[in-house]
Amino acid sequence: MSRPMALPGEALTAVLRRWGLTLQRGVPLARFTTARIGGPADALVIVEEVPALAEVVRAAWADGIPVTLLGGGSNVLVSDRGVRGLVVVNRARELRFERDGRVWAASGAALSTLARLCAERGWAGLEWGVGIPGTVGGAVVGNAGAHGGDIAGCLESVELLLPEGEVVTWSAAQLELGYRTSRLKTWPHPRRPVVLTARFALRPADPEVLLERIAAFHAYRRRTQPGGASIGSMFRNPPGDYAGRLIEAAGLKGARCGGVVISPLHANFFINEGNGTAADVRALMAEAQRRVWERFGVLLEPEIEMIGEWEDETADPCGGALRREVGGARGEPPVGPVGHPGAG
Repeated sequence: MSRPMALPGEALTAVLRRWGLTLQRGVPLARFTTARIGGPADALVIVEEVPALAEVVRAAWADGIPVTLLGGGSNVLVSDRGVRGLVVVNRARELRFERDGRVWAASGAALSTLARLCAERGWAGLEWGVGIPGTVGGAVVGNAGAHGGDIAGCLESVELLLPEGEVVTWSAAQLELGYRTSRLKTWPHPRRPVVLTARFALRPADPEVLLERIAAFHAYRRRTQPGGASIGSMFRNPPGDYAGRLIEAAGLKGARCGGVVISPLHANFFINEGNGTAADVRALMAEAQRRVWERFGVLLEPEIEMIGEWEDETADPCGGALRREVGGARGEPPVGPVGHPGAG
């Protein structure tokens, strides 16, 4: 395991003092993730304003400190070994409802809150986001979506902090939004742009109709998706199929490793039953990929992002018991990249 970095540097110290922010050390990140999994951060700071977010990240970069952003803590798996450098928890939640259906949102705002407030005001286009546990920033990076809608369908522009320290505005087209991905999510360098704000262009609709639609979406999620501590959808749906269906057909519903179980309700959700670890999740992910590859020739690609220090964490924490339990997979699927540290 790497030794913790010397934190903070001169630039970061000055910014923390200017904004009255507290730097915490060795904080377990499990409390900041929806899966309740994650080792300690070398250092952590919580920011509640967009200008502070930009200044803290810029200062850490200037000091040569790696930065990891966390929003709602969904769609990310944090290593049991923790995260080196600085973790910034983004709680910049300001919202502005402008004319003609334009809505401005700070990147730390909860997507579900934004969606409901828009519906109550009679603006359509984000109601699918009610029930999704992430933030606006994470939703933009991953082009979040549900019920036939997604961020690409209503995003107008974003304000970004670039790795060089410049703040710029990009159109939605510049983000190259695709199925659960974007230009930001596939950024080729460890230091990637930070979403500061987003502007949405929505269309007028009857608030009662929108709220009825939201109620129907809630009911559907309760019927089809498990509660409890989960990361969210584990794998992307392959073209023309569903990851959950493939995992179920491979006989893995209910399979477990340590404190983590593949949900008996929906096989693309892995549930932490209380003492689960990132290693448990990774073992189940690997088994799902092996079994689906062996039976169907389909490589399941992670939808989640892996955060933290992962070296030497490839061993099966269940000692092979998982493979014996589910019948054993022989063929090893090709392994692709799983993405960069995210801001779920």
